[in-house]
Amino acid sequence: MVLRPTGFFQRTFTDIGFRFSQEDFLLKLPVVMLSSVSDLLTYIDEKQLTPEFGGTLEYCHSEWVIFRTAIESFALTVKEIAQMLQSFGMELAETELPDDAYSIERILALRTEKYYQLKEDITTVTKEGNMLLCSLEEPDMDEPDKEEPQERSGDWETVNRLLAQLHEMEIAFDGFWEKHQLKMEQYLQLWKFEQHFQELSKAIEFLMEKQREVPDTGDNVSQVKQRVLDLENLNKMAQLTGKAQVVILHGHQLATNHHYALNLICQQCNELRHHSDILLEEIKRKHNQLQRTLDLLTSLQQCCDEGAYLLANQQMDKCQSREGAQKALQDIENFLESSSLHLYADPQTLYSDFEPILTPELKARIQMVQMKLENVRSMFENRQACFKKLADKQARPVQLVAPRPENPPRSKSPLFSPKHGNLLLKLRHSEMFIRYRWGRWNENGYVINELIETERVYVEELFTILMGYRAEMDNPTMAFLLPPPLQNRKDVLFGNMPEIYDFHNKIFLHHLESCVEAPEKVGYCFLERREDFQMYEKYCQNKPRSEYLWRQCAESLFFQECQRKLEHKLALDSYLLKPVQRLTKYQLLLKELLKYSTSCEGVQELQEALVAMLDLLKSVNDSMHQISITGYDGDIGELGKVLMQGSFSVWTGHRKGPTKMKDLARFKPMQRHLFLYEKALVFCKKREDHGDSHDKSSSYSFKHFLKMSAVGITENVKGDHRKFEIWYSGREEVYVVQAQTVELKMAWLNEIRKVLFKQQELIKGTLEDWLEGGPSGFPCCE
Repeated sequence: MVLRPTGFFQRTFTDIGFRFSQEDFLLKLPVVMLSSVSDLLTYIDEKQLTPEFGGTLEYCHSEWVIFRTAIESFALTVKEIAQMLQSFGMELAETELPDDAYSIERILALRTEKYYQLKEDITTVTKEGNMLLCSLEEPDMDEPDKEEPQERSGDWETVNRLLAQLHEMEIAFDGFWEKHQLKMEQYLQLWKFEQHFQELSKAIEFLMEKQREVPDTGDNVSQVKQRVLDLENLNKMAQLTGKAQVVILHGHQLATNHHYALNLICQQCNELRHHSDILLEEIKRKHNQLQRTLDLLTSLQQCCDEGAYLLANQQMDKCQSREGAQKALQDIENFLESSSLHLYADPQTLYSDFEPILTPELKARIQMVQMKLENVRSMFENRQACFKKLADKQARPVQLVAPRPENPPRSKSPLFSPKHGNLLLKLRHSEMFIRYRWGRWNENGYVINELIETERVYVEELFTILMGYRAEMDNPTMAFLLPPPLQNRKDVLFGNMPEIYDFHNKIFLHHLESCVEAPEKVGYCFLERREDFQMYEKYCQNKPRSEYLWRQCAESLFFQECQRKLEHKLALDSYLLKPVQRLTKYQLLLKELLKYSTSCEGVQELQEALVAMLDLLKSVNDSMHQISITGYDGDIGELGKVLMQGSFSVWTGHRKGPTKMKDLARFKPMQRHLFLYEKALVFCKKREDHGDSHDKSSSYSFKHFLKMSAVGITENVKGDHRKFEIWYSGREEVYVVQAQTVELKMAWLNEIRKVLFKQQELIKGTLEDWLEGGPSGFPCCE
């Protein structure tokens, strides 16, 4: 709409100018030339025109500028608030968390204060927006036909939209803060819980060490009484650790409130309860055992002393008469009747009744007391025979030669008088020493006999299984009973049992039998054949396949018929365990031999043989786990021998080290099963295959591995003595590993150090060879 000027000259210039630019106008939009304002009303409603154009629309440009400025300022403030909230969120996520309660509480207080400041700012801006919204003309939704100023309506929509955005930001910010505050409070709770846990664990470990120092037996009454007193004091101190129950209760409350470290808290609660229970149970067990020992020694010693005291205090001059002799005889008979249980106790019965508490030293002590009782018993019998003669005599009593006891009653040890005691004591001690030594050798002999006899039984059992089951699988008359899964599978079912049988039957049993006359050679037998025992590793590795095949055919008529012919009460699977059980039995028998051979020839070889068998058991166990690794791309045998394996809690670390709030999502440790090889450390995840009760088994899903040539270790990690660091390639990767116990951690660290030391020696040897041989003697790489 173009209003033409009313003046002549203005209109003339306008017409000329319009003719020159008419084509430009036509290209963009249609143009209508109007002669007056009244012509404008024919095209535009007067309600949409201001008074200067003949309309009725009320419009103030200065007021519009004020509103626009206020709207623009409000929008900018909302944007600043959003930036402040974002900045605050980044600050919370990136700030490093301290490792002491005071600093954590202070950070939480400061962040809470800043949160409330931001909330105040949001409230202030919201009030400002609401005031601005009220000052604008809100569209009346009840009268949709009523026309309102479009510009004002657009401003209202803008402000309303900004207020909605501000409200949404506030809700999101409140939700974020609520979660963050909960995380911080839980982090503080966890820190305090772990502090209490560490304090109590140290206290329990201290008490455990103290109770280990208290033996559970003793050689004499005073020694046993002192040890009972020591245990009672330890028990009182252990009761003070009732604080453990408070900590455990606190841990359960944290777990009930869905703490993010739920698994760790439950694990530490269980560990604390377990160690506390073990401490109290061990103290109770030792106390009961010492109390039984005390009762035994006291009763025997008391019987001996009371008998000697009675004999020593009988006044012989008053026993010359018939009445006096009868009274003395009655006193003796009353004592013998009341003390017959101990005075005439059978040593073998005594050993059998008190076997759990008997030690070689205690046996020797009992033997010495038995000698004293034997002397007392002999004296009672002589005195009794004498008094019977006096009581039967009717004539005047014969004067007996005995000193008149003018002094108070003598000591309770009449057997060791200056006149006869020293000689008797020497004779009895010499006899006791000979018996003790022979008893010790007899125990040794019993163990050797048990070793040989059980070896014979073991060889016979293997022969029975091979002939009664394995050979029957090739028997044509039994073929119709053989189920299809068993056909041509005897090597799977029995593994290398024939090889094991040949070794024991032809070699090892004969070696052991030669030790009957030379017990000191037992250890050498095991050491000489330690390499042959490696065949058990092959047998154990095949065991899962054998068990699976057995479960498939356990109910077959073939096995039932074989079992019936052999008249076995147990099924075949029980006998397939015999090699595994025998391997375990060897180390137990070797320990028993060492127990009774501390001062005998061949002890060093026995100790080495025990170490060799324990190493073999560990190697077999490790290899059993290794065969369950899945997902490894390549030949795992190239990594070398399995040195150790076990389950750990693992955290992944970063080069910077300290924990950040955004890393709390990874606070829960990964449960990993680690395999230490000669050339690599392999990380796996243990997976349970849930089938029926027989089919449940474990496998290890391969995750990644670290070459030992680039591995380093840090022994101590702040916060837990069970943790240590494994870092890779100059700490590009850091893994915090937590073992179940400190002892297990140290065992792993020692083994890893050995591997690293061997690598250093290898590199050193290689370098020396190169330096000695030069480029011509050693290949070089450019």
